[in-house]
Amino acid sequence: MSYTGSQVRQMFLDYFAQNGHTAVASSSLVPHDDPTLLFTNAGMNQFKDVFLGFEKRPYVRATTAQKCVRAGGKHNDLDTVGRTARHHTFFEMLGNFSFGDYFKNDAICFAWELLTDVFKLPKEKLYATIYLDDEEAFTIWRDEIGVPVERILRLGEKDNFWSMGDTGPCGPCSEILIDRGEHLRCDAEECAIGKCDCDRWLEIWNLVFMQYNRDETGTMTPLPKPSIDTGMGLERITSVLQNVGSNYDTDLIRPMIAFVEELSGQAYHRDDRGFPFRVIADHVRSCTFLITDGVLPGNEGRGYVLRRILRRAVRFGKVLGIDRPFMYTIVPVVVQLMGDAYPEIREKNDFVQKVIKIEEERFHETLHEGMRIASEMVNKVKAEGSTVLPGRQAFALYDTYGFPLDLAEDIAEENDLTVDKEGFQAAMNEQRERARAARQDTVYGAGMEFWSELYSQQGATRFSGYQALEATSTVQAIVRGTEVVTEAQAGEEVQIVLNETPFYAESGGQTGDQGIITAGDTVVRIVDTKKMAGALHVHIGIIEKGTLQTGDAVTAQVNGARREAIARHHSATHLLHKALKETLGEHVNQAGSLVEENRLRFDFAHFSPLTREEWQAVEDRVNAQLLADLPVNTEETSLEQARAAGATALFGEKYGDQVRVVSMGEYSMELCGGTHVGHTSQIGLFKLVAEGGIGAGLRRLEAVTGSAALAYMNSQEETVRTLAEKLKVPMNDVNRRVDALQQVLRDKDREIEQLLTRLARYQVDDLLATGETVAGVTVLAAQVQAPDMDALRQMADLLKAKIGTGVLILAAVVDNKVNLVAAATADAVRQGVHAGNIVKEAARVAGGGGGGRPDMAQAGGKQPEKVMDALAAAKQVIKNQLGA
Repeated sequence: MSYTGSQVRQMFLDYFAQNGHTAVASSSLVPHDDPTLLFTNAGMNQFKDVFLGFEKRPYVRATTAQKCVRAGGKHNDLDTVGRTARHHTFFEMLGNFSFGDYFKNDAICFAWELLTDVFKLPKEKLYATIYLDDEEAFTIWRDEIGVPVERILRLGEKDNFWSMGDTGPCGPCSEILIDRGEHLRCDAEECAIGKCDCDRWLEIWNLVFMQYNRDETGTMTPLPKPSIDTGMGLERITSVLQNVGSNYDTDLIRPMIAFVEELSGQAYHRDDRGFPFRVIADHVRSCTFLITDGVLPGNEGRGYVLRRILRRAVRFGKVLGIDRPFMYTIVPVVVQLMGDAYPEIREKNDFVQKVIKIEEERFHETLHEGMRIASEMVNKVKAEGSTVLPGRQAFALYDTYGFPLDLAEDIAEENDLTVDKEGFQAAMNEQRERARAARQDTVYGAGMEFWSELYSQQGATRFSGYQALEATSTVQAIVRGTEVVTEAQAGEEVQIVLNETPFYAESGGQTGDQGIITAGDTVVRIVDTKKMAGALHVHIGIIEKGTLQTGDAVTAQVNGARREAIARHHSATHLLHKALKETLGEHVNQAGSLVEENRLRFDFAHFSPLTREEWQAVEDRVNAQLLADLPVNTEETSLEQARAAGATALFGEKYGDQVRVVSMGEYSMELCGGTHVGHTSQIGLFKLVAEGGIGAGLRRLEAVTGSAALAYMNSQEETVRTLAEKLKVPMNDVNRRVDALQQVLRDKDREIEQLLTRLARYQVDDLLATGETVAGVTVLAAQVQAPDMDALRQMADLLKAKIGTGVLILAAVVDNKVNLVAAATADAVRQGVHAGNIVKEAARVAGGGGGGRPDMAQAGGKQPEKVMDALAAAKQVIKNQLGA
């Protein structure tokens, strides 16, 4: 029996739910608090802190269908996607997990029962691989499951040993493979598991036995509670159950290929001719899910990867003859196929389409510009007598304009050139290294592994800052640089860990608290508070007086006035979020925020600048809630209940099963761990101060509240007062006076323009006398006085009207730059004169460029000292054109 991909997903989840596993929703593709990870790329990502012991869940068994993206870097080379039957950027990973509950025996038995009893795969076609010396797994497969010894293969560390990193949890794996038949064997001398990587031997499930902890020396010690992490690609198992040769032929992806067939008018083939179809189908899934999860096209990080994926698909659309924005039209197909399993893509359908369409339109413009740049690069290489396009130039095309290497090679080949692939790859590797380095997360020199180890020793910090701004506590650790010390002296910068703290650690956009920690006469000034390893509050400060020692009893006191100012701004972001939705539409979603004592910054999804009316409407809506004095209440509840009640979950935030809900009357309800005012009236006043775009479909607002808003208003008033004094009018008369002055300026501009026109006429009469005759054509080349390019063109028009049969080039130096205009009469053009070529050569001599029509052209240069040389070069071009 053949199952649909959706049925396979549900059957997997149902099976494990029936066996005591909690079905956990897929986490966002944007990992929270994990700087080592660009995207969620495995089912275990959302349970990483559980496996490390940093987080407790109300269950010890879980199952998920996790959306994943692997694009670029060590996990997936984009160029392989679509070339093979299995490579994807977006895919779904089915998994079951045990957190110190069951281990190898149950994990293997569950997997075998699901594959053979539920999915009905033939037992005689299934093989198991184990780690070389994993006798326990070997015994289970042989004795419990009954797999013949010849179908249990031992492989080395590369294939069958998993680790979370250089240190930490690790353990052997057991993979389950299926023999898809002799007809799919490869040409290798020995086509066998572990010897080749062909489609005959298909790995369908990987069972990871997390049983050791590896330290810095490489020593592995048994974990007290071994755990299980498994992963089975939905697309891969579906291809087996539907008996098709490629993931792209399953009903999870094939409908998108069919849609592209209709768009392009071309038929899909399963060989290399179908490569563009597969790229587009894969990439539109990635784009849909990434944008839904809050990623927008950009020039850095996740936004850059999304942009590359989208532009790569557009490029292959061009290969199929689709020379218009089209990717956005495939999004409804993705929604139809996957919207039931992931309702968020259905909710964001319109928004996703808008973002993709805008980016496609921009890329079509960029691609046109890129072709121009590529042509210039090729011409320069040929002019230098070389036959190789430098790799770094090819990479610049790739990096800036989205040109894949094969497109650069096509352009080069058309011009009898080759591309320096080694140079291209070197530039690519340098960029990857920069990206990797940028993702390294450090706090004052100490990396994540350092804080994770400290957390494992000290445990979580108890936060009491919701209830009080002061607490009696004990110093658990003092860190100086990257070293744990037992004491620190006055003048030293330190990071302090307490067992309990009222200090809020930076999280959810809210900046960390400041204040003081005292122990007798010892005073530590805390300048920031960070959260490390999930739950460890790190107080960063300077010892101003005395000596601090581990174990000291201390008093931790938050700067109350600063905390209150931060709370006002944080509560205002909740009201702002709601007001934006009411004013602009439900598509508005928070995409990031920063909450400080003197301002707030709020990023949100929207496609155009706010109009003056929208700006005022948002401000008015927020301030109306302040006047309404809404009570601000917080409540701990389950994530499921909070969502059912309508609470808004924010982009980029990680939520456990228990969440904190912040409600402001009936106006706003959001999941939030930050600190807030007790009533909205305590915010005082809300004032927007700035708005702008920061990416495709992404806007940024800045605002101030409370005393910061009052200071802003006072500053604005002082500006108007100063202006009124300078204009010698009352403050309420400034607008009228400015309007009057602007009218005076307009009148003066017209007078100046008239005077310049008269001056130009006087210059024209003088210049005509300087012309010389070449082959019956009057040639005029001169430097003149002109305030701008418009005036220079006007002078050229006047000369052209009086010169008879003639050609002219004028130069003027404006703001230390050269303006050039060339013009030719119709009969001069018929004799071979071309103004565009004349001005182009003059501009080259003056250190610039430009061109235009045969009868009129303009250009610019950066070297005013070469004006006369440029005019001389222009005269020579004219003589050459006239054959003189």
